[in-house]
Amino acid sequence: MHDVKLAVIGGSGVYDMEALTALEEVDVSTPYGKPSDTIVVGTLSGQRVAFLPRHGRGHRLMPSQVPYRANIWALKSLGVERIISINACGSMKEQYRPRHVVIPDQLYDQTKNRSYSFFGDGLVAHLSFAEPFCPHLRQALGQAAQQAGGTVHMDGTFIIIEGPRFSTRGESRIYRSWGVDVIGMTAVPEAQLAREAEICYAVMAHVTDYDVWHAEEEAVNVEMLIANLMANAALSKQTIAQLVPLLGPERPCDCGRALETAIITQRDVVPRAKIEELGPIVARYF
Repeated sequence: MHDVKLAVIGGSGVYDMEALTALEEVDVSTPYGKPSDTIVVGTLSGQRVAFLPRHGRGHRLMPSQVPYRANIWALKSLGVERIISINACGSMKEQYRPRHVVIPDQLYDQTKNRSYSFFGDGLVAHLSFAEPFCPHLRQALGQAAQQAGGTVHMDGTFIIIEGPRFSTRGESRIYRSWGVDVIGMTAVPEAQLAREAEICYAVMAHVTDYDVWHAEEEAVNVEMLIANLMANAALSKQTIAQLVPLLGPERPCDCGRALETAIITQRDVVPRAKIEELGPIVARYF
């Protein structure tokens, strides 16, 4: 067990964190294969922080190929209690402009083909997910982003699509009519796996474009995406440095007790192999 309570999962454009010192690279084997990349553990503002590039260094993994279960299991096994997810997103609202930061408070899942849960195979759990992001971590993250100089929106519904392609204009118009605020490809199933693992989870979504709905703006393309990602990457790293001192040792939320009333399977019929598979996550309940 490493003394690491906070992890950062870097999204598109954020593949490392230069501010980390006293670096240690950690390779973790999980029941779900290898994580996206080697986990780098370093010191930031006096705290040990784990960093994992979601798409792998060099951006090798498509959104549907990210080993989400391996990533969350690996971070949990290191002792992580809080995860900050850095995401690129498209804006579905005029006022959420490119290079703004959105700290979403809701999710809408429009993905199609991912592994969504650690549970199954003889162990069933039904978790509360009405509030998919940790409210306390969200507030601290928003404060840190403002201190770092970002233009921050403190709420929004984040719709997650399968990718890797961007939306058609028809899809984009329909999503807007549903009332969503930003669109991305990776917060699902990451957010729900973090909740199953009893880890606080919050997203810092950086707006890179207006998707394809905006008649007066250029449709999203990779060149536009990369230019805005590079501008957003520096803000992401400054925000994390501002965030660390804001987080106390105690978690004043229910995330760390998410499984207490969620496991419905009678304990004596759960296969021993499943308990061992989910050791870092469920051991204290068996």
